[in-house]
Amino acid sequence: MNVVDKVITLVQNESVRLDPERLGGLYSQLGDAGAEDVVCRAIEELAVRLSNCERLWRQQDWLDLRKSARSLIAISDQIGMTALARVAGDVTEAVDSGDPVATSATLFRLIRVGERSLTAVWDLQDLSV
Repeated sequence: MNVVDKVITLVQNESVRLDPERLGGLYSQLGDAGAEDVVCRAIEELAVRLSNCERLWRQQDWLDLRKSARSLIAISDQIGMTALARVAGDVTEAVDSGDPVATSATLFRLIRVGERSLTAVWDLQDLSV
């Protein structure tokens, strides 16, 4: 029988990249109230779609998972979440490759990045009020 001497816990820390110029452009273009409305709706939609992605993965509904992940790209890009958009693209590529292990790994990275990105944008919103 093998005895494990040491157990190592991996801490997954994802970096979040926000494009402040994209957010600044929204505020310049739409004004404070309009931009805040767009950002709040985008945050809400991203949260729903991230949750849907996990549900679709659990159901092994690869086609709808791909669609849902793909839709995250445009929404996140609109409000300057560049890391989230990139990882959502990685999920669609993993689904396209037909590799369930890669899809699982990239999906859960997407969820981690998504959660941190949503928090970061929400914190920026709090600073601007």
